[in-house]
Amino acid sequence: MKPAINDALARQHAGEPPPVRHRNGHRHDRPRSADNTEVERQIAGLANRPTQDLRVAWRQLHHTGPPLGLSRDLMIRALAHQLQEQRYGGIGRALRRRLQSLAGASEKATLAVDPGLVLKAGTTLVRQWRGHTHTVLVHTDGFEHEGQRYRSLTAIAEQITEAHWSGPRFFGLTKRASAAVGAEADR
Repeated sequence: MKPAINDALARQHAGEPPPVRHRNGHRHDRPRSADNTEVERQIAGLANRPTQDLRVAWRQLHHTGPPLGLSRDLMIRALAHQLQEQRYGGIGRALRRRLQSLAGASEKATLAVDPGLVLKAGTTLVRQWRGHTHTVLVHTDGFEHEGQRYRSLTAIAEQITEAHWSGPRFFGLTKRASAAVGAEADR
């Protein structure tokens, strides 16, 4: 028995055929398995099923009835997502924990969640306020100002100003609505 040869060039020199290229020229684009085709068939069939059958399928997957007021279209999309997740796998444990942490913090209003705002750890934010320079260091799990740790920029802005301020706006990380509208009009 020959040992497995992983290198394409070595396979060619060994007299073996080159890897088969598929549809769009990529060797990793393999033909669909029967399982994938079955999932696609099941998803396509959801639209043809009566609403009552969709509700039964929902109960089987979630062990409870669909939420009141859930549209047929949204129920079909959710069921399709579940079928895909069962076949291809869902999100990883680390991402699931991160999302749950963000959702919990958002519900408790302890963390301002702005998906458009991404600050790397180690970034320093500087703001002048009433003659005093305030420096904030960004950490992976929050912020540091004058040796004290905070979970949000808003908490720091409120500490500095002694009034309610949006932290990202106080540190100049967001645009004012009127400025954004003016930029759109210039296009």
